[in-house]
Amino acid sequence: MRILYVVQRYGDRIVGGSEAACRLFAEHLVQRGHAVDVLTSCAHNYVDWADEYGPGTESINGVTVHRLPVIEPRTDALFAPLHAKMMENPRSSPLFEQQRWARLMGPRLRDLETWLLKNGPEYDVVVFMTYLYATATTGLPTLSGLVPTILQPTAHDEPPAYVGLYHWLFRQPDAFLFFTPEERDVVRDIYQVDPQGPVLGIGMDVVSRPVDSKLFRAKFPHISEEYIIYVGRLDASKGVGELIRFFTEFRRRNDRDIQLVLAGDGNLEIPEGREVVVTGFLDEETKKSAIAGSALLVQPSYFESFSIVLCEAWLQKRPALVQGCCEVLRGQARRSGGAIPFEGFAEFEESLNRLLSDRSLGDAMGEAGYQYVKEKYDWNVVLDEFEAAIKLARSSFAGRRFQTKR
Repeated sequence: MRILYVVQRYGDRIVGGSEAACRLFAEHLVQRGHAVDVLTSCAHNYVDWADEYGPGTESINGVTVHRLPVIEPRTDALFAPLHAKMMENPRSSPLFEQQRWARLMGPRLRDLETWLLKNGPEYDVVVFMTYLYATATTGLPTLSGLVPTILQPTAHDEPPAYVGLYHWLFRQPDAFLFFTPEERDVVRDIYQVDPQGPVLGIGMDVVSRPVDSKLFRAKFPHISEEYIIYVGRLDASKGVGELIRFFTEFRRRNDRDIQLVLAGDGNLEIPEGREVVVTGFLDEETKKSAIAGSALLVQPSYFESFSIVLCEAWLQKRPALVQGCCEVLRGQARRSGGAIPFEGFAEFEESLNRLLSDRSLGDAMGEAGYQYVKEKYDWNVVLDEFEAAIKLARSSFAGRRFQTKR
């Protein structure tokens, strides 16, 4: 089949989030025998959406990528005050303010609607990844009724989800794809819809060559023998600032020569000293090596629809501490037996001490996580569900009483 993905950013140097999930799906669908295109922006940085890639078409690992320039970068001077005001009571803001907020959040792509109207009907299905951004709020209504559409919302219970304009958006697609049961429940509860489509998660390469555990240490010899690791964007919205504060206090209260390794890029201020180490972006093999050599992974984010890196840690048979205030992470921990949820510093300290003091417990949790990923998230299993969702979308589209004519 010919499949088009529409996503706000795309590239093999974008770590984590819906963008990384989109790339994984696109590349594995190509390996499955589908022809996959991606329509995206020229931006690399999600903070301002400034163009960094050239416009046009390129091939990345078998996926044909079409890039459109961003109309204008996002500026905090305009967006931040409106965003703060909107998030105080997102349900009650007037429509014109919601629309202005969505435009300023971006990324608004030049000629997006024209491109979709011209090229969209050539595809068997068009999949929109992430509900939040203008690529979905503009793109999905443009094609709804013109071609079978799927929304892969990566939704979670966060303030922006309650903005009124999304109630309309979630009634547009012919089918949905969800990462977790908690995500589907959020969509059902907030938007009062009965979302049709499978809970499929994200596929993982459960059979891969052995990881070189010495690779990470060879590149970063100054890191201590014992460390815990976070992998992803260094952003306050991901809970990283709180993680740093918790870990710094843990070191002050506990006599352990242990470091916190932050593997990723971002604009978060990092305290001086050797307790917290920032590696920057790690290539795939170095990242795997870093996780494999860690005592455990920490996933501190309050807002997740699915944690790829948590599953990557389990593939290396490492245990994890996860943010217990996030229902998705708590659900992943409960179903797998591979992680301990924490809420607040006291639980973080107790759980970390427990895992560091009882390595056999950590190893058993890591093994449980590995078996869970192997059973649930093998790519063949996930892509079977994906193809079933395509059939559902095409059937739903064919059953529309009135189809849009343009």
